[in-house]
Amino acid sequence: MKINPLFDKVVLKFTEAEETTKGGLLLASSAKEKPEIAEVIAVGPGGVIDGEKVEMCLQVGDKVITGKYSGTNVKIDGEEFVIVKQSDILAKVD
Repeated sequence: MKINPLFDKVVLKFTEAEETTKGGLLLASSAKEKPEIAEVIAVGPGGVIDGEKVEMCLQVGDKVITGKYSGTNVKIDGEEFVIVKQSDILAKVD
């Protein structure tokens, strides 16, 4: 199944959380932090939203940082994604 976001929405897939610390200790699943960097999987077309024109500045494959509690979590075909507004993305990572 393919996700096609609408308007100014962006579909993200987070990288896996670290399973070991820098010192080599294994982490329990409850101790793992939510990953901070996500990959852009799909980008909406933009358009006029609340009377203002929104142009999309992201592309599929970009690496980004978003707010910890931003977006809506969805699970499709066993994979987890987050759908956020473009304005919820804090930065691109090069």
